[in-house]
Amino acid sequence: MKKVLSTALMAVTVSALALSGCAKKEETKPAASATPAASAAASAAPSNNSGKDFKIGMVTDIGGVNDKSFNQSAWEGLSQLKKQTGVNVKNLESKSDADYTPNLNQFVKDGYNLTWGIGFLMGDSLKTVATQNPNAKLAIIDNVVEAPNVESVTFSEQEGSYLVGVVAGLTTKSNKIGFVGGIDIPVIKRFEAGFVAGVKAVNPNAKVQINYTGAFDKPDLGKAAAATIYNDGADIIFHAAGSTGNGVFNEAKDRTKNGKKVWVIGVDKDQSLEFGDEVTLTSMLKRVDNAVTRVSKDVIDNKFQGGKVVTLGLKDDGVGLPETSKKNVSADIMKKVDEYKAKIISGEIKVPEKP
Repeated sequence: MKKVLSTALMAVTVSALALSGCAKKEETKPAASATPAASAAASAAPSNNSGKDFKIGMVTDIGGVNDKSFNQSAWEGLSQLKKQTGVNVKNLESKSDADYTPNLNQFVKDGYNLTWGIGFLMGDSLKTVATQNPNAKLAIIDNVVEAPNVESVTFSEQEGSYLVGVVAGLTTKSNKIGFVGGIDIPVIKRFEAGFVAGVKAVNPNAKVQINYTGAFDKPDLGKAAAATIYNDGADIIFHAAGSTGNGVFNEAKDRTKNGKKVWVIGVDKDQSLEFGDEVTLTSMLKRVDNAVTRVSKDVIDNKFQGGKVVTLGLKDDGVGLPETSKKNVSADIMKKVDEYKAKIISGEIKVPEKP
């Protein structure tokens, strides 16, 4: 049975949230990532050594730990927890799905107090490892693994994606918008469904072109997909494709240098910090970092809840828009975003999870 994590529980995270407003899904103002001052304070905070006797391992999905979005956000959460508590952390990168089970098993056999599987695709492997090692504690992002020693964290990506859809629908000048997905799985379909619904809610005349690359670790495929969509007249692309999405940004940068103004909407992290304000319209934050930090801290505090499923949406600050959105998104559009956010939280708007 799914339970929604309260805002109070989120307070244990290391990064301070200025969230109110991609998505994984924004209250009186759009959600924001930690402010520079808060981030600096968190980074500078000395360890209290409460976790020095604990080991937490993280197995990445394909795309690597430095994918600029999903995996990187998870690792940043653990890295901040290390600074705060002194916990020992380590990651193992998966180059293919064949690496999932061996990587997970390595941490379990090495006596790690918690082993993370980052990504929907790791569900079957994590289930197998959890069943074979009932005394081990494991956790997963973006999938539900039914086992008494696994905590599962999912997000209402469709809610945050709806809001960036509102931004796209009100910003586009061509009424042609694109969506580039990685692998066609339920998580990414939630991004797509919410985004298209948000666009259509404010701009029924806009057309959204969908392109799935089939990969989360192929920037060249992302660049090619973006080129096709931009060539068809789109001026905005939202990607939910891991490091494949880096190619979308690369294509947008190339076009901007040649005098053609196009935008990209980032995913998971505030991608304007990586790719710049010149091409990043906004991003759909999915606070994987906070989720990983919270569950990991529960292990240190002996509060781990195996068998629990947590779903984080707009009302939990689990998804939203970064404060940097104000750089390129007009005040009038941001006001609309707030209005739709309130309607989603109240239940007036039910955002679809499937296209």
